[in-house]
Amino acid sequence: MKKTKRVISTLCILALSITALTGCGSKGSGKTYKIGVSQTTTHDALDSAYKGFIDGLAEAGYKEGDNIEIDFQNAQGEASNNNTIAAKLVNDNPDLILAIATPAAQSLANITQDIPIVVTAVTDPADSGIVASNEAPGGNITGTSDLNPVKEQMDLLLQLVPTAKNIAILYCSSEPNSKFQADLASEAAANVGLETVDATVSNTNDIEQVVQSLVGKVDAIYAPTDNTIASGMSTVAMVANSNNMPIICGESGMVKNGGLATYGINYYNLGKQTAAMAVKILTGESKPADMPIEYLEKMDLTINEDVATQLGITIPDDLKAKMNK
Repeated sequence: MKKTKRVISTLCILALSITALTGCGSKGSGKTYKIGVSQTTTHDALDSAYKGFIDGLAEAGYKEGDNIEIDFQNAQGEASNNNTIAAKLVNDNPDLILAIATPAAQSLANITQDIPIVVTAVTDPADSGIVASNEAPGGNITGTSDLNPVKEQMDLLLQLVPTAKNIAILYCSSEPNSKFQADLASEAAANVGLETVDATVSNTNDIEQVVQSLVGKVDAIYAPTDNTIASGMSTVAMVANSNNMPIICGESGMVKNGGLATYGINYYNLGKQTAAMAVKILTGESKPADMPIEYLEKMDLTINEDVATQLGITIPDDLKAKMNK
């Protein structure tokens, strides 16, 4: 009997030890983390960034319904909704907030300096007033930038449309990061001998008229990673492609919806990179103030072959070999 009791006692100790070890590996010893999400609007790029974020968390052991609770809110492109959502999320006092795109990030930055916030799909957080500097944020906000390789995009435009002389830069005038990109694009275009004209909209309702006004005046259109243009990309493409104005885009979702090509950000991978930063904050390994804004190193070349055919554009063999399939 004494031997049996000793065996049972030993088994109990082993069971308790395994339980303790399991608890230690469960991301916070049983704690459920609350994560709020504010997304500015719905389009392929931002949706992909969110999916990448969720998948990145899961790969790190943080899964919804297990050890995290996610409150996802979408402003659907309405500026006032960003403020309402920000107030709600801050009032709920989550462990961390993800802000997807500049308007959502700005609304949150305006009302809390305490809750950790990671941003993604924000072209230049410092220029937008979200952080003190991209190298040293210095507050409660950090994250990832979707700054595009504008120079390479202009080179791509000339590779696909070598006869282009005049291009329009199409963007929403109320999006600060779009103006930032437009300025970069103007400089890059000038460096390769292209003349530019700004074509701005205030909302998606303006898109058809503005693009129509470019017919016969420009040889191509450059559209940066602009949330308004991305949301109305099918309208841009409908007018531009039927009037032989190829569109070089800021990201692949815009190409999928009728643009000709892009050399740019993979937003799913950007979301996963943002998740890795969030994990460091949740575990206490790092604080937003000390985490520089991160950039995606690898860019993808995406070309819409159907659009190229429609426009009578031949894709050079060297670009075909680099295309993201």
